[in-house]
Amino acid sequence: MPQPLTVYIPHKLGKDEATRRLQTGLSSARAKFADKLSVAEETWTGNHLDFRVAVMGQEAMGMLDVADDAVHLQVTLPWFLQMMAEKAKALIDRQGRILLEKK
Repeated sequence: MPQPLTVYIPHKLGKDEATRRLQTGLSSARAKFADKLSVAEETWTGNHLDFRVAVMGQEAMGMLDVADDAVHLQVTLPWFLQMMAEKAKALIDRQGRILLEKK
């Protein structure tokens, strides 16, 4: 079984503000990438998100936990998407840091 893609993004916002920004950012990403990404499931329970998405016809699932000082993302990718995992990780990390910058 392939190793999940994991991303750790530190922040200084606290759980509630980081969660609010992520929810807003994820809504924007869904609209921006609607031609490549479809969200089959998105369930927030407090500061925890379980999700299932399809990217280029391939299904991936994962979870995101928002802590006081960091966001932890873990995604299990099918074999086809594993080939692009490092590029995806860099993109997620970069966009996540922008979204969670203290303003």
